[in-house]
Amino acid sequence: MTTSTILLLILSVFIAAGLSFFQYFYKAKNKSKINLFLAFLRFLSFLGIFLLLINPIFTRKTYEIVKTPLPILVDNSESIKDLSGNNLNVSLYEQLSQNKNLKEKYDIQLYTFDKEFTSNGKIDYTGKQSLIDNAAKNLKQLYRNVNYPVVLFTDGNQTQGSDYIYSFQENTTVYPVIQGDTTTVFDLKINQINVNKYTFLKNKFPVEVFLQYNGNESLNSLFSIKNGNQTIFKKTISFSSQNKAQSVQVLLDAKSIGVQKYTASISSSKSEKNKTNNSKNFIVEVIDQRTEVAIVSDIIHPDLSTLKRSIEVNEQRKVTLLKPNEIKNIRDYNILILYQPNSTFKSVFDENKTAQINTFIITGTNTDFNFLGLHQTDFSFRMSPQKEDYFATYNSDFNLFSQENIGFEHFSSLENKFGTITIKENAKTLLNATIRNIQTGNPLLTFLENGKQRKGYLFGENIWKWRMETHLKKKSFDDFDLFTDKWVQYLTSNSAKKSLEVDYKSYYNEGETIQITAQYFDKNYELDENAQLNIVLTNNETKKRKTYNFLKSNIDYKVEFDNLEKGNYSFTVKEKESKTSFSGNFEILEFDIEKQFVNPDKLRLEQLATNTSGKAYFPNQLEQLTKSLLENPNFLPIQKEVVKKTPLIDWTILLILICFFLSIEWFTRKYNGLL
Repeated sequence: MTTSTILLLILSVFIAAGLSFFQYFYKAKNKSKINLFLAFLRFLSFLGIFLLLINPIFTRKTYEIVKTPLPILVDNSESIKDLSGNNLNVSLYEQLSQNKNLKEKYDIQLYTFDKEFTSNGKIDYTGKQSLIDNAAKNLKQLYRNVNYPVVLFTDGNQTQGSDYIYSFQENTTVYPVIQGDTTTVFDLKINQINVNKYTFLKNKFPVEVFLQYNGNESLNSLFSIKNGNQTIFKKTISFSSQNKAQSVQVLLDAKSIGVQKYTASISSSKSEKNKTNNSKNFIVEVIDQRTEVAIVSDIIHPDLSTLKRSIEVNEQRKVTLLKPNEIKNIRDYNILILYQPNSTFKSVFDENKTAQINTFIITGTNTDFNFLGLHQTDFSFRMSPQKEDYFATYNSDFNLFSQENIGFEHFSSLENKFGTITIKENAKTLLNATIRNIQTGNPLLTFLENGKQRKGYLFGENIWKWRMETHLKKKSFDDFDLFTDKWVQYLTSNSAKKSLEVDYKSYYNEGETIQITAQYFDKNYELDENAQLNIVLTNNETKKRKTYNFLKSNIDYKVEFDNLEKGNYSFTVKEKESKTSFSGNFEILEFDIEKQFVNPDKLRLEQLATNTSGKAYFPNQLEQLTKSLLENPNFLPIQKEVVKKTPLIDWTILLILICFFLSIEWFTRKYNGLL
């Protein structure tokens, strides 16, 4: 309480006394004991009111002992039970959590983790995933700005997430307790398979398989790949104590259309403790055709190679560069990109009147606009020989396909002849043309549909600069290549827009979280944020059906499934009001990631302990761990001063007392006839 507040309190006592004296004794004819009592009540009332107006703040100091937190993390995944076998002690952690000496020094908290991170969860070692990295991230949220130790009961075998060695905070000291048998056992394992999700019919597609051997003897094993019951590849693989890892590269033939399931396996004449990791499934979807794109040009220009590279980033597209007189059969192509057409393109335009191939026309300073005006009906041109630089402005109302603004306004100008371009048909413009920030009324990039044919127009050359500038700014061509892929995809498809779009994969691994997303569009093809979507999921083997509702996110609707059994599933997504539906199917492959390990990852856990100034222990060394925690001088309890400030105005009892004093004064005056 400050000096000024104390002086105000003293002054309020004198003022309250003075006012009371003035009212009951100054010039009073009768100075009885009743007057003295009433003056005292009025004094208390005035004093209470003054105290509320001054509102002094009272400070109270208390002290409390703050213990260092000691989170105990218990890995609840299946691999703990598999690797520990009969030596598994399910209550091992209790030797620490129930230790009286540790309780006196630390604030012990028990957490379990597998796929999820929970406090005081049930420990039954049935988790299908082990996310040590996720557990570390959750600790960061719970314990900030404090140095604390962590006891981690785990085998160190993480199934998903970032490298947990670098996931724990710098102010954390980790003491891993390594669970599982560290004895080296013989094991052959398929570690990883790299394969493209899609390939084309009658093509060869590459498969890369990484094999791992755990043992000390030289060994010959047989590696094979099956498609159904047919073995399509096999090879003898040799391992030794110096050569414990091998990779196999093979080209397989795509002979059948659709989703093809393959099984890679490795075996030997020697028996193994764990054979679950000897085989692994993978799926490739064989597509019956790819997009053939013809870029037709009568001149040489850097735009041509830029377009070819950007389009072929998508492996489903093949680009061929041709001159107008080199096209043998126009129907061999799905898209025609006509670069700066002139009179030599006459045969191309004439053939396409019948073929109706989707086209993308790019104009520039070498374009014959008189010829172009005669051979298309979408635009009319009034162009001069003068050249002009046109900059782009993004049109946010464009809705033929989804394309965000990747900074079009900041790209270099495109060069075209100066003039007026008038739209005849109902075109949708993505980019408008400007000259020195002045709108010209001309489109720069626009698209339109005429019956089943789709067309695109880019009125300017030197788009190669846009791709280079994208790389300079982002250190990647991705934004430009995705932009190219969007308009190529639009021109590739002639199908009408669907009001219900569903995104899903054709296969998932067992234990993986399955996410299906959907978008529902109204009649104007705008995202309907009030749609009511549900999905009926059917197991094709057991015929069990379940219905789930989609949840709304910012840009779409989502539904997730966990712990689905292996097998084939079909589903139907339906919108409640319009009855619009979409059907599909997917397969869950047999794969238990927790059974892929034969030993705990001792080296990584020791590295984690070293990085955090801790030490790794085994289950039979818990007494040493307890002693280390108790003797560690870095984690001592701290005496904390707690200062609590309470303003007088918060004391409601004072207001009640003021009312009480005034009431007693009034009743006394009333009773004695002084009113």
